Amino acid sequence: MNVMLKTGVATLALIASGVAALAADKVVMQIDGAAVPFYSPLYAGVENGFFADQDIEVEFIYAGASDILTNIAAGNVDFGFPNGDAVVAAAANGLPVKVVHTTYQRGIGALLAKAETGIETYADLKGKTVAVTSLGSPNYLQLQVGLQDAGLSLDDIKLEVVSTGAIVQALQSDQVDAIVFSELRKYNLEGAGVDVTMILSNDFLPSFGNVVVTSSRLLEENPDLVKRFTNAVTASYEWVIDGHVDDALEISFEKYTPTWADQKELLSTAFKNSFVASVWQSDLTREKGLGAADLDAWQANADILAKYEVVDEAPKAADFVVDPSSIGE
Repeated sequence: MNVMLKTGVATLALIASGVAALAADKVVMQIDGAAVPFYSPLYAGVENGFFADQDIEVEFIYAGASDILTNIAAGNVDFGFPNGDAVVAAAANGLPVKVVHTTYQRGIGALLAKAETGIETYADLKGKTVAVTSLGSPNYLQLQVGLQDAGLSLDDIKLEVVSTGAIVQALQSDQVDAIVFSELRKYNLEGAGVDVTMILSNDFLPSFGNVVVTSSRLLEENPDLVKRFTNAVTASYEWVIDGHVDDALEISFEKYTPTWADQKELLSTAFKNSFVASVWQSDLTREKGLGAADLDAWQANADILAKYEVVDEAPKAADFVVDPSSIGE
């Protein structure tokens, strides 16, 4: 009798376990660019079970920012992780997208040039060859605003489009005079012995780096899933901030980005000096938690893009940006 009772209990436990496993929501998150260690908090979130804790099974796929937003609007993917400038452009074009976690509290776009070129301001780009990764990239938007702010236009430079995997090498090998890409690549160049001049795009275009986006429809129809997803993202980034930068990088190298393993020291420095110090955290996040949305800053970003005619008309931030704390209320 006792054996039968124990067997029955064990069977019920297995059934319950199976039901729980089947209950996990499977979602697809499309990330900007390619699999790189800069996304290690998300990778660590999966491996550490932070998404599973929220009953979510997530698959990561990759694309350019504009494609991500098109896919989000069409319902082809559940969540995206594009750059904030691209989200503003998408909202201005009427795409039904919602920022639900302002993960990067500021933009990380930057113009990088070898110090020996003498390029120290955007005005110095006149007649120079400048590269971006695509004409749909956030950095292309930043380049246009930077040039206009300096009294120049795209006609004053020679524009090159170079893939994400080759753009840093293009600068290093003098194929181009400058690139508009990510401030984090400054560490790669300096690690290779290159003296670099950097102009942060955020200095003239207050903006946001990667943010979590979903569709208006998913947010309306399943706010619980969106809330749980943003909770998992927050937990993932909190873990890294709380002294686990190197651990997150090791997870990334082992399962997601093995070709980057020899750059651990450089990446660790970049994470601690940029991401942890001032990109993922701000005065606002210290008050309201990671991913908090500053609607005034979002509106300022949209207004500047409209001022320089990068978008036809500035969308209202409140129409496409949501603070994670308000989801489901």
